[in-house]
Amino acid sequence: MASSTSEKRWIFPLAMASLMFIFLAAASFNMGLLSSVRTINSLFFSSNLSTTSETTAKFAESKINQSPLHPPPPPVQSSPRFGYLVSGSRGDLESLWRVLRALYHPRNQYVVHLDLESPAEERLELAKRVREDPIFSDVGNVYMITKANLVTYRGPTMVANTLHACAILMKQSKDWDWFINLSASDYPLVTQDDLIHTFSELDRNLNFIDHTSKLGWKDDKRAKPLIIDPGLYSTKKSDVFWVTPRRTMPTAFKLFTGSAWMVLSRSFVEYCIWGWDNLPRTLLMYYTNFLSTPEGYFHTVICNAPEYSSTVVNHDLHYISWDRPPKQHPRTLNINDTEKMVASGAVFARKFKHDDPALDKIDKELLGRGNGNFTPGGWCAGEPKCSRVGDPSMIKPGPGANRLRGLVARLVLTAKLTQRQCR
Repeated sequence: MASSTSEKRWIFPLAMASLMFIFLAAASFNMGLLSSVRTINSLFFSSNLSTTSETTAKFAESKINQSPLHPPPPPVQSSPRFGYLVSGSRGDLESLWRVLRALYHPRNQYVVHLDLESPAEERLELAKRVREDPIFSDVGNVYMITKANLVTYRGPTMVANTLHACAILMKQSKDWDWFINLSASDYPLVTQDDLIHTFSELDRNLNFIDHTSKLGWKDDKRAKPLIIDPGLYSTKKSDVFWVTPRRTMPTAFKLFTGSAWMVLSRSFVEYCIWGWDNLPRTLLMYYTNFLSTPEGYFHTVICNAPEYSSTVVNHDLHYISWDRPPKQHPRTLNINDTEKMVASGAVFARKFKHDDPALDKIDKELLGRGNGNFTPGGWCAGEPKCSRVGDPSMIKPGPGANRLRGLVARLVLTAKLTQRQCR
């Protein structure tokens, strides 16, 4: 009896202690669970719960707090590089080869093209020379369009060929800053070292493109007629032909015309190829049946694109002599024009006949080049004939750099003062 009474005395305290323990354990578990849920919610939903202004302010403050006291210096840019298209047609093999060697520099990129009108023998010979030249094979910066395009004078196939070359240059190399299109009848008046040195001081978004919106007689003779370029569907070259009816002037964009030769920034070339707002493609379709397309397509694109129209310098950096009144083609230059060429400060001149004595004079007095060699420069490893590739970063500008710098400075200053480059 005594034993039963003693058991009853300790059972009650034990039960109360057990209940208290269970209560405390449950409370602790719930608090931990609630804390965990809050932590998880904060990880996944805090950005949704806060307002946009609070989030922006928080991010802005964190960026400000993490920023250094002084901004880092701007990255040092290397000397600029150029991407060239040098094109020709039947009978232009030797002239194109001479221009290419006069223009060559290991820093640059080159695309050469003999169109489908040129005989297969000429195209094969050009491909062989490019492939077997020890400098070209060593550096690997000269590309030939082996599947030749049919290019019709005054037709849209000229623009298509230019865009093709731009696309090749973009695919082959990211290391060029300006695109320059030339023909086999052009010739440089300064060395590539002169050009690189002068353009080192320029904003790399600048575009040198001679243009005007005052079409004059071209309004009726070029803009309104509709033409068909046989080069779009035929394998044999023939002239464009006119069709009816005529069209009215566009109202969605403004037409521009100008020189077919230009120096275009890489950023603008990318815009023409990628066309992220569709303007380049729209205008390409418009110019498909436009007479003398090369004198208008790039000009109209750049002057109707607000982000690029302010980058235009109204000059093609060429010396070109026209008869009075102007004819369809410029006057062929000769040795009597050399003083005017030099005084112009231009980078290139056109057009020349094959092996004209004026070219020999330019080689000797302006380029320091002779006997079919490359134009000397800092990359030539001290060799006059440039038979070995030295350091491509070595630039040795000559007298041509001063003439060119004077011309470019005047052009850029004029563009800044007018503050309305496309007009």
